[in-house]
Amino acid sequence: MLTTLKGIVQEVSKIPVLEEALAHLTKRLTSALKVDSCSIYLADHEKQHFLLSATHGLESSAVGSVSIGFSEGLIGLIGQREEPLNIVDAQSHPRFKQYPEVKEEKYHAFLGAPIIHQRKVLGVLTLQQKKKRRFSEDEEAFLVTLSTQMALEIVHAETRGYLSFNDETSRSKWQSKISGVPGSPGLGIGIGFIPDYKVTLAGHVARRSSNVSEEISRYREAVGVTRSQVDELSHRIEGQVPSDVQAIFQIYSHLLDANSLGHEVEARIKEGWDAASSLKFVVENYIQQFRNMSDPYMQERAVDIEDLSSRILANILGAQSPSMRVVDPGKAAILVAEEVTASMLAEYATTKLRGIISVRGSNNSHAAILARAMGLPAVMGLSDAPLSLLDGKEILVDGYSGEVIVSPSQSVRKEFQILVNEEQELSDRILEQAHLPSVTKDKHPISLMINAGLSAEMENSHFTHGEGVGLYRTEVPFMLRERFPSEHEQSKLYRQMLETAPNKPITMRTLDVGGDKPLPYFPISEENPFLGWRGIRLTLDHPEIFLVQIRAMLRANVGLGNLQIMLPMITSVSEVDESKRLIRQAFHEISEEIEDSDHVLKMPKVGVMLEVPAVIYQIPQLAKKVDFFSVGSNDLTQYLLAVDRNNARVSELYDSYHPAVLRALQAIVHQADEHKVPITVCGEMAGEPGGAILLMAMGYSKLSMNSHNLLKVKWVIRSVTKDRVEELLETILDCSHPSQVKENINIYLESIGLGGLVRAGS
Repeated sequence: MLTTLKGIVQEVSKIPVLEEALAHLTKRLTSALKVDSCSIYLADHEKQHFLLSATHGLESSAVGSVSIGFSEGLIGLIGQREEPLNIVDAQSHPRFKQYPEVKEEKYHAFLGAPIIHQRKVLGVLTLQQKKKRRFSEDEEAFLVTLSTQMALEIVHAETRGYLSFNDETSRSKWQSKISGVPGSPGLGIGIGFIPDYKVTLAGHVARRSSNVSEEISRYREAVGVTRSQVDELSHRIEGQVPSDVQAIFQIYSHLLDANSLGHEVEARIKEGWDAASSLKFVVENYIQQFRNMSDPYMQERAVDIEDLSSRILANILGAQSPSMRVVDPGKAAILVAEEVTASMLAEYATTKLRGIISVRGSNNSHAAILARAMGLPAVMGLSDAPLSLLDGKEILVDGYSGEVIVSPSQSVRKEFQILVNEEQELSDRILEQAHLPSVTKDKHPISLMINAGLSAEMENSHFTHGEGVGLYRTEVPFMLRERFPSEHEQSKLYRQMLETAPNKPITMRTLDVGGDKPLPYFPISEENPFLGWRGIRLTLDHPEIFLVQIRAMLRANVGLGNLQIMLPMITSVSEVDESKRLIRQAFHEISEEIEDSDHVLKMPKVGVMLEVPAVIYQIPQLAKKVDFFSVGSNDLTQYLLAVDRNNARVSELYDSYHPAVLRALQAIVHQADEHKVPITVCGEMAGEPGGAILLMAMGYSKLSMNSHNLLKVKWVIRSVTKDRVEELLETILDCSHPSQVKENINIYLESIGLGGLVRAGS
């Protein structure tokens, strides 16, 4: 059964057009399971019905024309229940509904399974038999397993556009909307740019073309260029490698002959596909055949075919590839990558970036946090979107909704530009109040600080608006290097930061790597890195790393005195004791090295991040050991809800507005106040208009956020009264779901004219 299942899924995945793939599936299932009929109905959620999309056994003319309402018949029942339905005689079932066009009068036994992806019903897969019988448990299990596999194929096909925009003759069909996870609010328009992007057969999106002669010419020209490249490579290594390696180039030459790949590729072009897509279909079929062979030597030839074909594909696309391998500083660009990294953002920070798209990650992955720090709209978790779909295309990025529109129509682009202009007008209005104090309408002051770490040059323009740095991420400079930075390098960097605002406190977090922030030169391989060797755990295990960093911080602080040190990932009092012992050791070492008596070294304040749930129950003990607390709401949310914040599949479960998180935050501030320990929130929640309001209502008077959001939050604070938001908090703490919390917040913001801060437009 498993072998049959794998074979069917592999066959279907190789068929480029969804309708053709589904038709093939119904035929194969009918044969493999020895049933009389197999059909697939796809859900249309706009029209609220299931459409018969493929069948083998029912009337073929009904495909594409017969629709069944979501609440009608057995198909609708399966969709409603979201579970399989196994019936001996379908026609005797009370929900059975006759559709004369499909001609199913002769069928009695019925088995149907829903096709579901991430809680959404995409369709229904059915088997039917003429005689009355109950399908076996094995048959039912097989169908359910296959339906889960087909869910991914349907989602991939829709995302890649096989149903919507592979017809070059209709320009309007090229527009594609892809949904991801909102990573950073804002709107952006630009050309998709993928650093170091390489075309591959697997990643290429198939497209149709009606210009047969032009596509054949493109293919033949690309083969000619590839032949010259192969000949040059062959001559270059002649006499330098064994004869069996040299023979590979003879295989390449044979494959380039028209009688090998050529005839089959051109046949696919004549079927209505462009040259690149035709090559993809033919070659992927050959690769699968070679990999299925029992001879290891022949299996290895699949690699040769793939390598050669990638060269041909690159030459087909080369002449018209719109991709920019170097960003044109004069053009607006959308940075696209499998996973956007800090080094990428640092490299392209000076170009006209208008947005970020990361295939991996979620709304609180490190890339999203960096995007918010730069004030760039970002969409994360586009796991079903091939990079080739985005490269070189005009893209609209909506960081509020998480939607990406590729190759927009003129009307859609015009509407989007209006929203961009409104957003800019709102930003201008906020900037006008930048010089005013951060105080509520009823005169309650709230201290606003910034989270820093990308670079002093990028962030120092905002220092004048904040009251210091609540979080300086020291790990970013570590991540941008190919080795551990020396004490001198670190000290120089920290000194620049401390001197940027010498009269304001600068809180530097000790090295916090691991999880979603690996160091390329210090690889950590763990099954569950977020619960593993990270933060203070790593640096206490390597005191040589910790001591060098603390020494660098203290040396940088000589003559200034505005340094504060914060310890991340604390889970126990003993970790604080050990950290403070090492800090005292470093302090005495630097004190002895200072020769200038005028430069007095002050022992900095030491605090801890409250981000692991365990510390909520140790605040009384920790309060005796430290000078301040800082709540890391990102990780606190992750650990309280047991949700990996980088996993797009469960990103909807990660929510800082979850009632449990809100109650934990309230409990923390009450304990901190009771023990008279200053407390700040430095997680992303502090920089969100709704989050800032709730935190203020709970009793937090210090908030630290990315520099781009500071003025927005100040504007919100100046627009509200503490009494009113405390009333709002009482209502919100009675909510049972994060969506209810957000709805209440958004209604309140709209009521005071601040709706433009949480949605597109003014």
